[in-house]
Amino acid sequence: MEKLNVLWTTDNKDTIFNMLAMYAINSKKREWWDNVNVIIWGASVKLAGNDSQVQTEILEMIQAGVTIEACKNCADNHKVTDQLEKLGVKVRYMGSPLTEYLKNGEKLITI
Repeated sequence: MEKLNVLWTTDNKDTIFNMLAMYAINSKKREWWDNVNVIIWGASVKLAGNDSQVQTEILEMIQAGVTIEACKNCADNHKVTDQLEKLGVKVRYMGSPLTEYLKNGEKLITI
């Protein structure tokens, strides 16, 4: 089973609309990858938790079958944990899971 992890750290809105969401959704619809997982970490957490347009993109990715995780420490720092969880984002401490993904040889794109 082929899995792609996308580590999203930028707060640039253009990136989510014109790269991240587009690629993640098409990857699922066109079966380029069996599993696509987006990790929201750093500056992207604040953007995802506070911007309704970005939240709509997150919902569209989830609806397409993309799994989405977010760094709990970042979400707590920006006070957006509840907002992200309500969207269906799995909020948890990400250091250990990301390390596991890398040690398992899973593919990773960082943006």
